[in-house]
Amino acid sequence: MKKSAFLPYAQITSAMILVGSTVVAGKIISDGFPLFLASTLRFALASALLFPLVLRAENPFPQIMKKDLLRIVLISFFGNFLYSIFLLYGLKWTSATESGIILGTAPVVTAALSYMFLRERFGQKKIIGLLLVILGMVIINLSGSAPSGTPHSVIGDLLIGGSVIGEALWTLFGKTVSLKISPLVLAALTTFCGFLFFLPFGIVQAIDFPFQSLPTSGWLVVAYYGSVGTVGAYLLWYQGIPKVPASTAGMFVGIVPASAVILSYILLKEPFQWTQVLGILCVLAALVCITADIRFHKPRSNNPASPLS
Repeated sequence: MKKSAFLPYAQITSAMILVGSTVVAGKIISDGFPLFLASTLRFALASALLFPLVLRAENPFPQIMKKDLLRIVLISFFGNFLYSIFLLYGLKWTSATESGIILGTAPVVTAALSYMFLRERFGQKKIIGLLLVILGMVIINLSGSAPSGTPHSVIGDLLIGGSVIGEALWTLFGKTVSLKISPLVLAALTTFCGFLFFLPFGIVQAIDFPFQSLPTSGWLVVAYYGSVGTVGAYLLWYQGIPKVPASTAGMFVGIVPASAVILSYILLKEPFQWTQVLGILCVLAALVCITADIRFHKPRSNNPASPLS
């Protein structure tokens, strides 16, 4: 594979590793920080970092069609607002490891939605890759990875499942609009919309929150979530996804549980089982299968057969 062909896959891989790290960051935040307030601060920081870059790089600010602006709002609503709510509240009832495992079903959900709405076809290698991702997730689930004494409930699983749907829709809508808008502008607008969605709820939680009691580590985690985990992940994702089919990009979400499992073990001291290694290897084998001998075709800006166009 040529270097130029490999680059988009390296970008979305790096983005998903960062997203996996935010699962751990979200677990830390959910243990003692108001969730809506944390998300408001996260997207406020991300917007503050991105918009100066946009104003410097895009002069004048690009004009955006109303249809694309609506898509950007939907990207932020599903991928920022609902995803964050479901993920962070779900983390209150389950471990970061389990959350990463459930998030690993996103490739299947994204592939199904891509087939239904974007009319993307599945070649032999993509089908094999998808089956390997599913196998990896099943193996990790059968490992019994939930640590003893960790809060767990069906509600927690359902909430994390809701975040999977939000993430899949984020991928689909992001694919349709990323062909027309630069990654920097798209990242800035989606994070700003996320900030606006969370702001009213964040203000309510900020009224009675004792900011002086929050340890420095709490502020550092929020800062990481807003900068590296949001700005870095979004820029990498929006740079790579225009050159990659949505269903293929969705399969790379399988990196999230691998990253979350490893970082949960390192940072949160959650138990690590060797069966998880086998599951992670299946995910990595899937990605190798998907990216092997890929031939790139320039994506079309319009797809008349797609209901999302």
